[in-house]
Amino acid sequence: MTEVYLRRLSRWQAEQQRAAVADVYVTAYRGAAGAEYRDRQGFLDRFEQHVQRTGFDMMVADAGGLAGCAYGFRVERTGEWWSDFRGELPTDIEELTASGRTFLIAELMVLPAHRRNGVATLLGERLLARLEADLVVAAVDLERPGSGEGGDGGSRPANAAQETVRAWGWSKLGLLAPHSPTAVREVWIRRPLR
Repeated sequence: MTEVYLRRLSRWQAEQQRAAVADVYVTAYRGAAGAEYRDRQGFLDRFEQHVQRTGFDMMVADAGGLAGCAYGFRVERTGEWWSDFRGELPTDIEELTASGRTFLIAELMVLPAHRRNGVATLLGERLLARLEADLVVAAVDLERPGSGEGGDGGSRPANAAQETVRAWGWSKLGLLAPHSPTAVREVWIRRPLR
């Protein structure tokens, strides 16, 4: 396997690399046949918004070209991100969000050729290494419209994303209401060790 190098991108660098990141997204998540353009454009629209969020941070894996990336940002203190949470949100989660010390991993993707080699784990660890947050959150999409397989955005089986966060020692908090009839998202959390 090709050696993989990790590097952190500034907000400006992330914006400059958006086309390459979108290429990784489309390849990593291979959606329904013929949907590549829509999937790519949808990702670019979300990425443009995410890059502008408070506390945006991004790590990329490079192997002579992008092999994967992980990025996230601070959850807004208003708690808006939690509006789709099913059930009652625990008080301590509300308090941590209101304090501005909750970080959302918005995306973690690795090209198929580099999976099962620890790249996702390295990206996650490095992204969170210098983070000053009391709570880290990730939403795992269990099924994607048109993919037929589920996954966290594409062709990976739903349990692959679940297995990853579980292996990292994260805890399942609950579910977010679906944005479509076939998309269910689980919320996983981690409280950083101090």
